Amino acid sequence: MTGTNRRPKPGSMEEELLRRYSRGGAPAWLVRLRIATKRLAWVGVVRSAHVLKRALDILVAGPLFLLLLPFLALLMLAIRLESPGPALFVQTRVGRWGRLFKLYKLRSMYLDAEARKAELLAANEMAGGVTFKMQRDPRITRIGRFIRKASIDELPQLWNVIRGDMSLVGPRPALPSEVDGYSLADRRRLEVTPGITCIWQVSGRSDIPFPQQVELDVRYIESQSLLTDLAILLQTVPAVLFGRGAY
Repeated sequence: MTGTNRRPKPGSMEEELLRRYSRGGAPAWLVRLRIATKRLAWVGVVRSAHVLKRALDILVAGPLFLLLLPFLALLMLAIRLESPGPALFVQTRVGRWGRLFKLYKLRSMYLDAEARKAELLAANEMAGGVTFKMQRDPRITRIGRFIRKASIDELPQLWNVIRGDMSLVGPRPALPSEVDGYSLADRRRLEVTPGITCIWQVSGRSDIPFPQQVELDVRYIESQSLLTDLAILLQTVPAVLFGRGAY
């Protein structure tokens, strides 16, 4: 049968929805109209939330990036004076749905840091083994230790936010090698645009084991809203000032 008289397949989701919404003897066409209306309302809520989040990113990241440009220029000069080489560190990261992008940071390590990483893997202090962290990493320069402690090295990622690669708030973007080690549960982090700050960064940062970071990220994904993002941004300020868990 076709049109409004078409019967759904027995045991299908459509049949279940029709049964649920046809209480009171409503005709099938009216039930289908109710279902379609609810679906459109849900899509509208999701898309409007995305638009609001993107608007917040542009309104905050744009002016802040322009305001900080002179400060960033001075820091880049100081980095080059201590350790010859590029002041910006550019690295491939994994974004939403696995899309690769170039992430920008102020360089806080010596140029041979990646080559020396293999020698230090046995000293990894991050529980879970997927990411690498050391409190006294010998690859970090003196000015690098300061800018990492204050999270100043992340400021160039405001440009990533303006470009749309990242958001102000969201799970931190992982390296491709880290994503290769993700479980199916861990990959839920890739369902949203990665961010400069996230819920576990305001809750302890690197002191939080990797499995708990994933748990907090998933909790954020399932309950994200504009108010949640604003709350995390406000909590980021004291987290950066006190530097708890940053190294």
